[in-house]
Amino acid sequence: MVERSMQEPTLLLLTALADAPRHGYALIQEIAAISAGRVTMRTGTLYGALERLLGQGLIRVESEEIVDGRARRSYALTDSGRQALAAEADRLRAVATEAQRRLSIRPRPRPQNRGAFAS
Repeated sequence: MVERSMQEPTLLLLTALADAPRHGYALIQEIAAISAGRVTMRTGTLYGALERLLGQGLIRVESEEIVDGRARRSYALTDSGRQALAAEADRLRAVATEAQRRLSIRPRPRPQNRGAFAS
């Protein structure tokens, strides 16, 4: 069975959790930093993605605490999540390497069309 490539929000979330557990707001900030401000993840999108990744076993709840009367969960990668992120990084690296290789090849000049009307 062929694995599908990760959607960008999943890739960014797993990347944001690769070096340390984080809570929701910290994940939003980290995703913005990783993407150089290109991606701003909305709260609803974030928590929907976190629930999906929890269900897939790619992340786990690291801790829960009460802050200002509200529950705050911190999330961390599971071993499966770390493996999935590493596989996606390898896939992206291979594609980028091939793109760079092809960009470095100078196109050969195309032969001039010397059709019936050429003098």
